[in-house]
Amino acid sequence: MIGLALRLRLLLLLALAMALPFAHAGTACEEVAQDANNFVKAVKLAENTSAALDASGAEVALIARVGQDLSKYDLRYSHMAYAWRDHPKGRWTVVHLLNQCGTASSKVFDQGLANFFLDDLFAYESQIVIPGAQSQKRIVAMLASEAPTRLHGAHYNMLAFPFSTKYQNSNQWVLETYAASESAIGDRSAAQSWLKQAGYAPNTIWVPSVKRLGARVFRANVAFDDHPLGRRIAGQIDIVTVESVVRFVKKRDPAVTESVVGIR
Repeated sequence: MIGLALRLRLLLLLALAMALPFAHAGTACEEVAQDANNFVKAVKLAENTSAALDASGAEVALIARVGQDLSKYDLRYSHMAYAWRDHPKGRWTVVHLLNQCGTASSKVFDQGLANFFLDDLFAYESQIVIPGAQSQKRIVAMLASEAPTRLHGAHYNMLAFPFSTKYQNSNQWVLETYAASESAIGDRSAAQSWLKQAGYAPNTIWVPSVKRLGARVFRANVAFDDHPLGRRIAGQIDIVTVESVVRFVKKRDPAVTESVVGIR
């Protein structure tokens, strides 16, 4: 049973959410009423994730959500962010890059955990990746610096090539800022050079030519012209995925722990 205080809080949050447009990761902004059941599930997932983060004792974590069904690409999580415990704007504030309403531009946002999961999720679960203590301190120092802004590429591409600075997507921003926490990096080009040398390996997905053409014509936030021509013609599209970021972080930091949080 949900207590009266929690019910009132959920109703207040729902009223606020229904009045606001959302900047989703790669989707168009539409002023539509939030589904009450999905809203409650998102808030519950946020509460469970917050509790798991508190129990971990971490200062910062990488968290991911299941925004869409990527199973045909053998992928689970679509979007990654930082959850920073002692953010100036509030406990466990999420720091991440979001596409501006399906356009070809993006911004870096600081949001509460509940907002992070209010994105019409495909599945109500979160992945929590907690680096070792020393890595956490470096990430916090990076987030408190100008690096998140300096390493932001405003030209958004959902399928941005990992080793090009022409575009950037949400997971790529996390990867490049993580690189900045590990080494003295001045810009995106330096971050990508460091990632190559450190052995970062993207995921490769198969995108047929007809689908590539349609996506480029009808979606402003999808482009392929930053990918190497030969691989593009072959339909081999290399991208920064949540899974590839986790693999790389675990390779760099043996102290990393992982967990999955859901709702009941």
